[in-house]
Formats: sequence, structure tokens, C-alpha cells
Amino acid sequence: MKPTRFIALGLLAVSLLGCEGRTDRTDGGGVLLSISDFDGLPILLAVNSVDPTFRFLQIGEVQITNVVKNPDIVGSILMNVEIESYEVTYTRGDTGTIVPPTFVRGLFGVVPVSGVYTVENLPVLAPEQFNVPPISDLLFENGGFDKETGSRQIVLNFHLRFFGRTLSGDAVQTAPASFTVTVTP
Repeated sequence: MKPTRFIALGLLAVSLLGCEGRTDRTDGGGVLLSISDFDGLPILLAVNSVDPTFRFLQIGEVQITNVVKNPDIVGSILMNVEIESYEVTYTRGDTGTIVPPTFVRGLFGVVPVSGVYTVENLPVLAPEQFNVPPISDLLFENGGFDKETGSRQIVLNFHLRFFGRTLSGDAVQTAPASFTVTVTP
């Protein structure tokens, strides 16, 4: 065997031995972000009883927890997560298919490593969702019924998730947390 082939095979063996198949050591800065608790979840929304100049639907309180992925590691301040934004997407829980546009907002706060950050009065529906179908269909001035299904109520599933970065710069996000609201005229 030629010396160059021998060297190339040796380098290949060393590089393969030095690789580790796991990637979770670098994903998310070693932490998991979780929506750990809800309080004051809306379950019913009567759209015509909401002040037209302030059309928002809010969750009373949401808690976000920052958990170290590896329980054998002591967390560091670099694992704190700065929340940057959150997103609410919608699906239908009835026979309809039309949903409000995605709701995205910036949000500031820090979830300490192995700690909790609490957000109070978090908007999950705003004028841009109230003013378009299917929710706008339920306003009395628009007929008071869902034009797609003919129903006087809409069952809307909300899917909420938060986005942030560890202080060391790694992107992290929660898994979606879901709840359902029945929307009526």
C-alpha cells in the first residue's frame, strides 16, 4: 500500500472516531423552553359584546419555563432565555376551513435558567383577526353567522408558541400549546 493511501485512511479513521452522532448538545443552548401553565383561558367570545375600539382577546396569565436539557449539568446565566416574540395560529374545530390571519407580536422578558417567566393579559386575538372572516362574519352588521358554514358559532383552536434566544445566542422556542374558544355573535 502506498504511503499516501495509508495516511488518507488514517486521517479518515481519526475523523470518524472524533465525530459524535448527537446534535442535541448544541441545539437551543442546552435548554428547553416550555409553556408550563395557563390561567384565565378564554373559552367563549361574543364578538358583538367587545368594544369595537378595543377588540382584543387575552389570556389572563401564561407561564414559560426554562429547563436544562441535561439534568447532570448545572445551569449558567448564559442559558437564560430572552423572549423576543410570540405567535398564535388558528385552526377550525368545526366544519369550516377559513381561519383568521396569524397573530405575531414582539415580547420582552427573560426566562431564567431553571426558572419561570410569567406574562399577564397576553393578547391572542386583535383587530386584524376581528375585522376579517370568519370572525367578522359574526358581527351583527355582517349578518351574525359564518358565511362559510351557515352556523351562528365558530369553534376556533388557538396554537400559541414563544420564541427567544439564550444569552449565548442560541435560538429556542416552545412547542405549541393549544386551547379552543367558541366564537358567537
